[in-house]
Amino acid sequence: MTSLRHPFRSPFRLRRAFSPLLVLALAVAALVGLPVASVLANLAQGGTSGTWSHLAGTVLPEYLLNTVWLCLGVGAGTAAVGVGAAWLTTMHEFPGRRFFEWALVLPLAMPAYVLAYVYTDFLQFVGPLQTALRETFAWQRGDYWFPEVRSLGGAIAMFVAVLYAYVYLLARTAFLERSGGLLEAGRMLGLSPWASFLRISLPLARPAVAAGVALALMETLADYGTVAYFAVQTFTTGIYRAWFSLGDRVAAAQLAACLLGFVALLLVLERSSRGRARFGGGSQRRGPARSRLTGATGWLATLGCTLPLLAGFVLPALLLVRLALGDSEEGLGWQRFALLARNSATLATLTALAAVLLALLLAYGARLAKRPAARVLNRLVGLGYAVPGSVIAVGVLIPVTRLDNWLAGQWLAWFGSNPGLLITGGISALVYAYLVRFLAIALQTVEASLGKITPHMDEAARSLGLTQGRILARVHAPLLRGSLLTAALLVFVDVMKELPATLVMRPFNFDTLATQTYTLAADERLAEAALPSLAIVAVGLLPLIALSRQIARSRRG
Repeated sequence: MTSLRHPFRSPFRLRRAFSPLLVLALAVAALVGLPVASVLANLAQGGTSGTWSHLAGTVLPEYLLNTVWLCLGVGAGTAAVGVGAAWLTTMHEFPGRRFFEWALVLPLAMPAYVLAYVYTDFLQFVGPLQTALRETFAWQRGDYWFPEVRSLGGAIAMFVAVLYAYVYLLARTAFLERSGGLLEAGRMLGLSPWASFLRISLPLARPAVAAGVALALMETLADYGTVAYFAVQTFTTGIYRAWFSLGDRVAAAQLAACLLGFVALLLVLERSSRGRARFGGGSQRRGPARSRLTGATGWLATLGCTLPLLAGFVLPALLLVRLALGDSEEGLGWQRFALLARNSATLATLTALAAVLLALLLAYGARLAKRPAARVLNRLVGLGYAVPGSVIAVGVLIPVTRLDNWLAGQWLAWFGSNPGLLITGGISALVYAYLVRFLAIALQTVEASLGKITPHMDEAARSLGLTQGRILARVHAPLLRGSLLTAALLVFVDVMKELPATLVMRPFNFDTLATQTYTLAADERLAEAALPSLAIVAVGLLPLIALSRQIARSRRG
């Protein structure tokens, strides 16, 4: 019977190993990694204009110092606020707890750059707050001290007010998943609630807290609107200055590589912290018993949860409404606003559809291949979310512009006319940059849902004679409908809010809600910027409403 093992079966096995879906995963991973490779390739180039030497000798130390202080401040602030809010809503019962446990995620709908514009109008010298103080106490300029909002400290406060929710979500989940028996054992050993938090709950939740802080810091490093508006010189603002003001793409790519180094350091620190802290949560299914806070203690807990929600969402939303209603001038006009909304919706819809389709094919290919290579490729694709939009924009434009110039030259040689920029002149390059940035969100959502479908359903479908394509269309797709819609919604919202990549890569005379908001705010036309800002916030509320409902259903935990 051994003679039946024909040697020419090995090519068939090779073709199975390199299935079309695996080849697709390899191609997508290469496209996602192209911007990073393009940025890193410029590290060895010195540039012909001496821009990098000029930057290194003048502003580079300031970029480095401000970026470090920004990360330290945001990391400490988000950890303190997020962990504190998660501990209160998970382990204690106090007035308003059920409301706060889902409402504390609402600041995620408010982009940090929108928060910066709103609070600048509210807190500046001619703003309503200082004006009211001068009228009330008959003060003049110089009679009192007021903190400067447009500063490094102000930028840290804006980021903390919005991004603490990342730490809150992950820390709260970690506290809920820990067995209540551990805390009961601590109380039996004489530990106070505060000692139990410090010695039991916080060490167990440390990996989740580290992951939340890492997410907050990556969003901080990716931001451009807030630091640019507050005139805080960081690597992100340096990239735009080198690209647009100095006209040196090599220097911009080298600054982008430095920013990418910060992100890589964050990923390494987060991974190492999670790797060293592997704790079991116990086998009990019940959540921790909440201690009731009464009297002044309970109202202090309510106040502690009210302040971050008030600063990160309620007050900014009310101020935006006040600005929008108080704009007596013509402002944007509804026709202009409709055009901006259409542009934003077009980009977001195209990216969301492409991201969901690619995520479904990648996740399904990894399910069929059952090989480590497919999972590794999907993990590489997932790293795109950690890359700031400014880095992706630089990494995409450099090779795509060269390709555009080559295509224009070939077209001119073949047809005798210059077609202009075929790729960067439209929205295709911008959609590509969005996919590099946000494909990971769709992929993680689809993978998590696909993993819940038992392989026995695939076997039953194959026994009925269905091919893999029919199994995907008739079995998996209906079961994944909710997850696919969720993934599309998450990508849609993130594209609507994305500012750095859009500023660099948008076609000429093509604005979105985010870019128009930044332009108006930079011109100090804050009242006109209120309406597109409100639209961005309203869209950002959609996934948070679904998330809030999920948190509300987990109250029994």
